[in-house]
Amino acid sequence: MDKLQNTTRDIARELARKYSTMTHDELDILESVLVPRKYAKGEMILREGQICEDIFYIDKGLIRQFYYKNDKELTEHIGSDGEIFMCIESLFREEPTHLQVEALEPCIIYSLPKLRLEQVALHNVNIQILYRKILEESLIISQIHADLVRFETAQNRYLRLCKMKPQVVLRAPLVYIASYLQMTPETLSRVRASTLLV
Repeated sequence: MDKLQNTTRDIARELARKYSTMTHDELDILESVLVPRKYAKGEMILREGQICEDIFYIDKGLIRQFYYKNDKELTEHIGSDGEIFMCIESLFREEPTHLQVEALEPCIIYSLPKLRLEQVALHNVNIQILYRKILEESLIISQIHADLVRFETAQNRYLRLCKMKPQVVLRAPLVYIASYLQMTPETLSRVRASTLLV
């Protein structure tokens, strides 16, 4: 492991700082739940038809969640360093997912297996809080995206994304950003050009 890379302990601390306060013992337990994984650019993290059994935390890298509709790929979510992602319906219903997750860059991702997390949460209030806050955040992110594409103009969608996820705008291929914002790549190019003139 190179010196620049975070350890499992670092990630446990980061999650605790973001979602809940924890005792030293609770940090030990959270650390024991985390499973580090590496993915190459273009590698699939989750495929359609698999059951999502984990909550994922991106230490480094960029991912996209997408699905197929009428033979077209539609991007539902793009996540970068320090973000959580999951296929929430598959995770809780324990049913195959329609979503797929692809690494858009080389990724270091830590998974939190749901069953293990629920077991330790039964006996640790702060881990319960962390689990709840992660789920709340996931639902809020989904709602923000739904509202964005329902109510905002193409230009406002792009500007909000620049504000909310600057790393995604800088690093993700335009074709996926356009799909995420529910516009064509041509519309996105026009919107980007017009925002540069503002």
